[in-house]
Amino acid sequence: MTGSEGTAADTGSTAAERRAVVAKRVESGSADLTEISQLAAAAGYDVVGELTQTRTEDAAFMFGKGKVAELRDLVRRTDANAVIVDNDVGPYQTFNIGGELPEGVEVIDRFALILEIFGQRANTRKAQLQVELAELRYELPRAEAKASLAKRDERPGFMGLGEYDESVERDIKRQISEIRDELESIAEKEEARREQRRDSGFDLVALAGYTNAGKSTLMRRLAAEIDVDENAERHPDLDTTAESQDMLFTTLGTTTRRAEMEKRDVLLTDTVGFIADLPHWLVESFESTLDSVYRADLVLLVVDASEPVEEMREKLVTSHDTLYERNEAPIVTVFNKVDRLAPGGLADKRAALSGVAPDPVAVSAKTGAGVAELRDRVEDELPDWERERLVLPLSDDAMSLVSWIHDHGHVEAETYADDQVTVDFEAKPSIVARARSKATGLAPAGSA
Repeated sequence: MTGSEGTAADTGSTAAERRAVVAKRVESGSADLTEISQLAAAAGYDVVGELTQTRTEDAAFMFGKGKVAELRDLVRRTDANAVIVDNDVGPYQTFNIGGELPEGVEVIDRFALILEIFGQRANTRKAQLQVELAELRYELPRAEAKASLAKRDERPGFMGLGEYDESVERDIKRQISEIRDELESIAEKEEARREQRRDSGFDLVALAGYTNAGKSTLMRRLAAEIDVDENAERHPDLDTTAESQDMLFTTLGTTTRRAEMEKRDVLLTDTVGFIADLPHWLVESFESTLDSVYRADLVLLVVDASEPVEEMREKLVTSHDTLYERNEAPIVTVFNKVDRLAPGGLADKRAALSGVAPDPVAVSAKTGAGVAELRDRVEDELPDWERERLVLPLSDDAMSLVSWIHDHGHVEAETYADDQVTVDFEAKPSIVARARSKATGLAPAGSA
């Protein structure tokens, strides 16, 4: 069991307004507060104290009663106005802990904190809907618990949770249904957009991985100078850059940019990062965003290679479980941040993780090391192109077709002889089929 506190003298006025003690209970071993502290900072809290406990869960308080008293004293000493618990805290445990703390101190569990961060970062209609859906799904079991206890004990204000109104539960379910319908409509439009991009010759590559693995930095390294739809009205989820900050959840919506490749036209999409121990209901709430990963032609699974092997293995296994559940595209594992490794460290990690990452690409998005090899690997792993040769009569229509082939595939050779143009090219099968169709019936220049 441990408890510690930080000093507040060097904090700014904004941080001082949101001062938190972070706490965690584990069944065995030692509790790690690193991630919950990062999450708290991402939400705008200044972490001024820490408390952990190793014991079985207390049904009433989550922690033992004595540890809650220790928590109360720590809150008083640090002048914290929030306690952030890195556990799934039930509604009555939340109430009971709050009752032991100084007045006005808020008790926030892990998932409520994540939802708060999501809400701060939701800048598009889709992201806002997904956050609202997650919040409603978080609240629904709490409303149902209030209903159950109110009926059982015939005390509407049981345990100080407020008078229960049966219409609240019905209203939550109605809102969930309405949001799902709107998200489904958005998903249908986005799927149509994906197919339109494929029809235009683009391959779709998605970046996946845990938060702070360096996905956004890698995207900036791979992205071409020309933005997607540069001269057109941008979809709200389309942005000119992906943020690259040492902060969790800087990317909540999707960011799509054209990637620089030797032959192929690739659109690269960065999405919200994974995070450990998310409940199924929370992952499902962001299913619309994850569709960008599930429906890609190739997934780049980015892992922070500077982390310990066991942490990397755990994240790889969890990521594979999430991706392979619905994803059919090939997955390429990318070991990022290799610039932070000591000599020999990369070889050791390759060997130790060969079972879950048999052939990773090692890069440093920060320095650019290995990025050229990653581009080659992307082109190798994307669905095969077809080779085709078309012999066309010289005409304005034929030259328009040649230009179209250049825009939608990779032209190996273009030769002119005897009033004909011969085009040797590679392209997606659908593009080859369309080129053949366009070539059918082309008349030579000057014909009627």
